Amino acid sequence: MMHQSLLRFRGARYFWWALALTSLALLVYATPVGWRPRGGGTWQGYTLGTVGAALVVWLTLLGIRKRRYGSTLGSVQGWTSAHVMLGLSLAVVVTLHTGFQFGWNVHTLAYVFMMLVIASGVLGLVLYMSAPRQLSENAAGQSRQEMFGELLAIDGAARDLARKCDPTVALAVTSSIERTAVGGGALSQLFGTDRSLFQPSGAAVAGLASNADNQSVIDFVAARVPRAAKRIEAESLHELVALLCRRQALLRRIRRDIRLQAWLKIWLYVHIPMTVGLLAALSVHVLATFMYW
Repeated sequence: MMHQSLLRFRGARYFWWALALTSLALLVYATPVGWRPRGGGTWQGYTLGTVGAALVVWLTLLGIRKRRYGSTLGSVQGWTSAHVMLGLSLAVVVTLHTGFQFGWNVHTLAYVFMMLVIASGVLGLVLYMSAPRQLSENAAGQSRQEMFGELLAIDGAARDLARKCDPTVALAVTSSIERTAVGGGALSQLFGTDRSLFQPSGAAVAGLASNADNQSVIDFVAARVPRAAKRIEAESLHELVALLCRRQALLRRIRRDIRLQAWLKIWLYVHIPMTVGLLAALSVHVLATFMYW
């Protein structure tokens, strides 16, 4: 799988690189500092800070490498594997660079941005490790367009069956189809919020009721079965309940597909702006350091 090939790329080469870098950073940090307290102002601090800054700049080059399709500077898979492993080691290198000294200043701001970028990167890694498999299982060989095509066919069949039943049933089913909510805003997509509604009866005072997960209209139609006036209507109601259950299962798959795709995209809207903020804060941090050196 993709995530396994990334983490184990060429014998987990970049895992060992990251481990070596972390070990060297710990050795540098552990060397005596004399009378000065540990921190960015010591030679150890400057060494670790330089390595950390260079690593930050290099890590941001992954986006450029992905768009250089003809580049011979390693494969995208290799760059991504190094990006993940060395990005995690960056947290150790820079934390040791600070000497665990923090305050309300631009230096700590740069550190906070860095940790947020790393955290969002870990989130992205987790998503790309799990979401593709879940998307494949959920799709069951269908594209989203094909799932919507199947939903359209079910809706047509449900309308035809509902017309053979009591007018209140026809109204409930038709209104549930017309007021089915799929997707929506960013939060609705991320959390699969279902704001679907339906008209439970012909009475104007009844208004619209919640039909989350298509369950309310299923219960409404099922409750009409014992009260069916004719056998043929009871048979139609049974078929309608079965069809609405198929519709429910399909809508769950569509919403899950949207939710998983949304999570795959949303982390980029966090990771990339945070990275830009990190570069800006890092630039100010470096300039301020040399101005008061």
